[in-house]
Amino acid sequence: MKSKGKLLLVLLFSKTFNMRLPFVMLLQVALYFAGSYASYAQETDSSVLRKFYTEALSHPVAYNRLDHLCNQIGGRLCGSPQVAKALDYGQKVMESMELDSIYFQPLMVKHWVRGEPASGKVKAKGFEDLDLHIVALGSSVGTGKAGITAKVVEVKSFEELKKLGRKKIEGKIVFFNRPADPAPIYTFDSYGGAADQRSQGAMQAARYGAVGVLVRSLTLARDDFPHTGIQHYADSVQKIPALAVSTNDADKISFRLKNDPELNLFMRTTCEELPETESYNLVGEIRGGEFPDEVIVFGGHIDSWDIGQGAHDDGAGVVQCLEILRLFRQLNIKPRHTLRCVLFMDEEYAQRGGAAYTERALQLGKKQKHIIGIEADRGGFTPSGFSIDASEQVIKKIQSWKSLFLPYGIWSFEKGGSGVDIRGLKQMGVPLVGLVVDSQRYFDYHHAASDTFDKVNCRELQLGSAGMTALVYLVDKYGL
Repeated sequence: MKSKGKLLLVLLFSKTFNMRLPFVMLLQVALYFAGSYASYAQETDSSVLRKFYTEALSHPVAYNRLDHLCNQIGGRLCGSPQVAKALDYGQKVMESMELDSIYFQPLMVKHWVRGEPASGKVKAKGFEDLDLHIVALGSSVGTGKAGITAKVVEVKSFEELKKLGRKKIEGKIVFFNRPADPAPIYTFDSYGGAADQRSQGAMQAARYGAVGVLVRSLTLARDDFPHTGIQHYADSVQKIPALAVSTNDADKISFRLKNDPELNLFMRTTCEELPETESYNLVGEIRGGEFPDEVIVFGGHIDSWDIGQGAHDDGAGVVQCLEILRLFRQLNIKPRHTLRCVLFMDEEYAQRGGAAYTERALQLGKKQKHIIGIEADRGGFTPSGFSIDASEQVIKKIQSWKSLFLPYGIWSFEKGGSGVDIRGLKQMGVPLVGLVVDSQRYFDYHHAASDTFDKVNCRELQLGSAGMTALVYLVDKYGL
């Protein structure tokens, strides 16, 4: 291909050649060589992408880093010693890559602690006592050391709650037992369809005098793992304890209620909210050679819920984004634009890390332009593509690279959401992208004690790393 390019230049600038050949023939020759050059450029991109995948799959650096994050540090709740250790580890990883800049972005975060493990028991006539697999939801108040015991009202919607009214709810524990819908193919839709009972259940039940809420875990799995997650209170109503129960136990409670509507449920938790504390986003950059003030930002959230190891949510996204920097360094590719990896803080609790990053970007204004924002926060499963929140023009530009990704099983380039931590950049007109992976198993582990390192497959994780790196490379080379 290189020899053809040289020949084209000789022919075009040769006086004898130009005098003897008709213009049309000359144009045909030029187009032939131009086509050959375009093919060569495409082949070059293919070669670079192949190198990304070869390096990622041959050297599971991201997987090993996830091992450390999960097994040496563990769950990383905002404000905890564990999340501070994770930030220190992230800094050391960035320093080992000799990045052009590494810095912390300070922010204040809420500091909620779980206290002693939650406990619960159901006493129903005609049944043996049932010890429950339960866990406090994030931001929940405690029951007090003695716990609470009350009758139970089972509901599946806020409308049902409203129909029952204060007369039938006051003084009782409301049991929200609406299962996630198994019909959607993409399980995030199933999760979203049931999430309101977890996030708003306590505030809604408190309006009718409930003394506590128990929420069916937001998972399609039938097991004994309760799933935590954030829930919210309203200033206008009493704060009541809010806990999640495993799907198996939710079914057992429901069955007992049908046979004994007067059963008693006991639950106890000692969680509490402590004063806010300072924490940080961690940022690492490779400075752009041509456009240092134009940024390609990508990241995941380094905080996680504390009952598991935060492997899929979102240790996987953290190490994948660090891997983008490593792959550029390892292959000695010098980007045109600045590549910025952000390990966001506080995605799980109040999303202050993403808000702080957006606020800083707005302050810089025209001094610094974001080309694209990319987030990995859907687990470390097999990647299938990218969800794009951008104009049709940008979507078509990214879709034009589809053929480069097909050999690696990445085929989906559709309009859709991106991620919680980067969504604030949308107000600046920044195109946003989320890595899309096979979602079928994600909510088996999401926010549960089962979200551990052993649930992450090495090759699946590394494929996601290489896929995002490929997208960053193409955006950096061709722009949007």
